[in-house]
Amino acid sequence: MSAARPDDDARMTGAGATDGAPAYRRPAREVCAAQRVDPAEGLSAREAARRRDRHGPNRLDAAERKSTWRILVDQFRSLIFALLFAAAAASLLLGETVQAAAILVAILINGAIGFATELRATRSMEALRALERVAARVRRDGADTEIDAVDLVPGDIVRLAAGDVVPADLRLVEAGRLRIDQSALTGESVPQGKTAEALAAEAPLADRSDMAYKGTSVAQGEGLGVVVATGTATELGRISDLAAGAESAETPLEKRLDRLARRLLVVILIVSAVTAAIGVASGREMLLMVETGVALVVAAVPEGLPIVASVALARGMWRLARRDALVERLSAVETLGATNVICTDKTGTLTENRMTLARMALDGGTVEAAGEAEGDAEAPFTREGETVEPQEHAGLRRALEVGALCNAATRDAGDGAPQGDPMEIALLEGAARAGLARETLTEAQPEARRVPFEPDVRMMASFHETDDGLRVAVKGAPEAVLAACSHVLRDGAAEALDEAARDDWAARNEALAAEGLRALALAEKTVTDAEAAPYEGLTLIGLVGLLDPPRAAVRDAVRATRAAGIQPVMVTGDQPSTARAIAEAVGLVDAAADAEVVLGSEMPAPEDMSEDERARLLATPIFARVDPEQKLDLIRLYQDAGRVVAMTGDGVNDAPALEKADIGVAMGRRGTEVAREAADMILRDDSFASIVAAIRQGRTIFGNIRKFVIYMLSGNTGEIFAVSVVALMNAPLPLLPLQILYINIVSDVFPALALGVGESRADVMKRPPRDPREPILTRRHWSAIGGYGAVIGLSVLAVFWLAFRMGMSAEEAVTISFLAFGFARLWHVFNMRDADAPVLRNEVTTNRYVWIALGVGIALLLGAVWLPGLGGVLSLVAPSAAGWALIAAGSLVPLVVGQTAKAPALRRRARR
Repeated sequence: MSAARPDDDARMTGAGATDGAPAYRRPAREVCAAQRVDPAEGLSAREAARRRDRHGPNRLDAAERKSTWRILVDQFRSLIFALLFAAAAASLLLGETVQAAAILVAILINGAIGFATELRATRSMEALRALERVAARVRRDGADTEIDAVDLVPGDIVRLAAGDVVPADLRLVEAGRLRIDQSALTGESVPQGKTAEALAAEAPLADRSDMAYKGTSVAQGEGLGVVVATGTATELGRISDLAAGAESAETPLEKRLDRLARRLLVVILIVSAVTAAIGVASGREMLLMVETGVALVVAAVPEGLPIVASVALARGMWRLARRDALVERLSAVETLGATNVICTDKTGTLTENRMTLARMALDGGTVEAAGEAEGDAEAPFTREGETVEPQEHAGLRRALEVGALCNAATRDAGDGAPQGDPMEIALLEGAARAGLARETLTEAQPEARRVPFEPDVRMMASFHETDDGLRVAVKGAPEAVLAACSHVLRDGAAEALDEAARDDWAARNEALAAEGLRALALAEKTVTDAEAAPYEGLTLIGLVGLLDPPRAAVRDAVRATRAAGIQPVMVTGDQPSTARAIAEAVGLVDAAADAEVVLGSEMPAPEDMSEDERARLLATPIFARVDPEQKLDLIRLYQDAGRVVAMTGDGVNDAPALEKADIGVAMGRRGTEVAREAADMILRDDSFASIVAAIRQGRTIFGNIRKFVIYMLSGNTGEIFAVSVVALMNAPLPLLPLQILYINIVSDVFPALALGVGESRADVMKRPPRDPREPILTRRHWSAIGGYGAVIGLSVLAVFWLAFRMGMSAEEAVTISFLAFGFARLWHVFNMRDADAPVLRNEVTTNRYVWIALGVGIALLLGAVWLPGLGGVLSLVAPSAAGWALIAAGSLVPLVVGQTAKAPALRRRARR
């Protein structure tokens, strides 16, 4: 069929209708004709490029990108900035034009830093997400190929398989046991069966059985469809347009910071009002006390809080990305630090996911297969050291044939690399080493029908044409295949499978699993009808053992999780023996201990468990043969016990568990698009070690946020203390509003920013997880803030008083208190080390950004005195030598007191 002509686009609409009739009501051949495409050939590359120019990329741009203007406006929407705007307005009304201008400049500086940081983070994360390639299998120029889903155009022929996310709106042309989860569009909880037959009447979206819509997921089977809508013209696009203006929900961390800011502002306003009122009642001038109130507001407001929080989170997300962990939801960053249970899959996460055929249990004995590194060996198959020729061993040859025929993978996807399930690739490689390439086998025995693997059946089958009828090749879980077998292959002939033989094969299966091998059973039969039931009356050929070695870094990562108070739990669909062998290999359980393995079928629903059963399951390290519903029950069990659960997954059936878990972790390499969309975090390398690294970073981020909040609030408390005490004593203010504002810009932004992006302590993973309900600041932290603030405030008041006693002018005394306070806040950053960390080498002193911030802060404080014009604006003069001595003494007192207070904790650590 010819490609579309330029004037044919009028007949192709993006809404899935052709010639005025909905696509679901037209036969598939008519829809293809309207789209000017032959399903057997697909579009040409030239025609696809022309249609892409006309219809645009297949993406939902409007709902995905945050505008630069929106990012800028968002910087000034916090309560903190609202209070500063009010302070600027009050200063303007009082005639303090310079003060008002300075407050506005401070707002603009903070807003500019926040804007630059968030813009970079937002655009960078958008670019990072773009690297997560969404692929579509499409037919172009008569050949199947894989392209980016964004390049799909109306008329493309797309192939679907279990685990795929439907990349565009499709009119189905073929459907083989196809079931699609449409919950993203319709809310249906059960996947719907699909067909290629057109509907006779109008039908709601949920009932259009011959359509597959963008954003839904293939739960089962295979299909072929023609694209009738892309991008915003799809049903998902219409919904996305409606939701484009909706505000995104605040993350838990943002809510906590907002609550903290609200409480601070209430306290600030009360303290300012009470101080002003007492001063007026004591006979001080009204105007002076209003100015004092403004000074207190400026002193108390932590201007840098929103900025530093944004920078800390953005920096942490980038560090996670460098460790191959892409965080999809910001709330995951906070939750990571509180995770105390990791439910991990086995294959690909604890192991390499690099299957090789290792062993074949056949009638008459076990045949060893050469490993991947030995693929070119002269003797790829041996038994008891002797070479076994597949051509001379009927059981071995037929096992290799069934493994290659009943297979959906390919050894060469067009770029020289294999594509498909690693287990199936291993079977293809093993057969190829015996000269039994799948391509050659299917030429002699063409495939007539394929029954895809179904999780509830745990088997797959394919029908092949032979001279004797249809050969049915079956592979699957040993217990499932064994139950479907009535005969066994012995000496090249089928014999009845009695109970003794069944028990023997079950024992051989256990022996393979106990060695850490992934066991599969192979069987076959011959039928005359392609629609015959595939899983009845089979003849068992034998078992294959596939080796998936443990990842090298996993043992250390498991050890790190235990030291961090995190419980690692293996949750796998594999056999108990295999699961135990791998768990022992990676250190999940002690090989000398008899660790319990619980089958999914042995788990009652959480509401039906006794307290003893709950306690036993909560302590179980391995769960085997677990299905998706049982994974949900397991997560509920942990969450009901107050645990914070991270769950890994890669398949369509894992999506509910990924959604239910506190942290859903999808596999980036082998994970389906459905799993990725349901997850909070994507591991690009599929490694358990990356989960541990992400938890480490989550703990670090939360710790950094806590440090800079304590740092800012304790410094601001010192300002409030000093100003309010002097105001109530009817004495000159030691710090003027403009000076306070200047110091806050110097200390609230630069050192706090440095604390926010600091690295973690080496022993951060040797501490238990924090309580997820724990606030940013506990009672202990508030006590520390009050203590630090009192020391800083008293030291400033002391040097201020001493300056007057030494006969200095009021202007020099204010300058001395200004510099003493500014430098005290800079040195105060060293008090933010953990109490039990060494004094000279800790997470603060080894943070290079702290030293940069101190250099900038020192330069700004000295510039405030000596730069022409700036000193006049701030009402500062150059101090005398005696003044510098007071400044040095007053600024160092809070540091000395803070370090002294931490000494007992350091001594306790030394004794341990």
